[in-house]
Amino acid sequence: MIRCLIIDDEPLAVELLEDFVSKVPFLNLVKSCSSAFEAISVIQDGTIDLIFSDIEMPDFTGIEFIKSIKNKPLFIFTTAYSHYAVEGFNLNAVDYLVKPIPFHRFLTAVNRAQELFELKAEPETAVQTLTAQSSDFIFVKSEYENLKVNLNTIRYIEGLKDYIKIYTDDPKPILTLNSLKAFEEKLPPNFIRVHRSFIVSLNHINSVQRNRIIIDKVYIPIGQNYKDDFIKRIEN
Repeated sequence: MIRCLIIDDEPLAVELLEDFVSKVPFLNLVKSCSSAFEAISVIQDGTIDLIFSDIEMPDFTGIEFIKSIKNKPLFIFTTAYSHYAVEGFNLNAVDYLVKPIPFHRFLTAVNRAQELFELKAEPETAVQTLTAQSSDFIFVKSEYENLKVNLNTIRYIEGLKDYIKIYTDDPKPILTLNSLKAFEEKLPPNFIRVHRSFIVSLNHINSVQRNRIIIDKVYIPIGQNYKDDFIKRIEN
């Protein structure tokens, strides 16, 4: 059971989220708060696994609140303003839901949160993630098994704080406990870091448009600190 906290200064928004949470069997609502200040004491008790937080609130924004938490639970931003999305994902948000929130988007977000929650809770995943490697494949520990992944099927890798998502030919990405930096060191030269949160396979890039890369209709940002190295690589 995932213990949840809702933070929003709009009563109707709180009411909607409470209704959504009640419909999902693996969610348990601990409390709803009208401000980040009210939520601080709840967080300090260490009883929260997942936060639903609005962003624009009086005195203390949702982003400021999340930044202030030392040991962050999983969190999902819920807001009427889409322009905070980049900053939200840079904080490793599970998802970013724009109001009015349809239930199917809420369900997608919490299902992703459940995957991450179960991965972090599984003690076996704390062992070395890459258990074996050759020139054309690696073994990656995910949940209860070691998966053999052919390197030529990997399109890109996304870093999400303590875990990564590996996107391959398979429609379902592989979720594993590891850091992007550690994973990067195991990859061959045709993989390149293009952002603090992304590694891409040069073999699978469809096109490059200014500050983003397109792979299979997915737009991947190019970070300013990685841009020069990336441009040199593709020019060579």
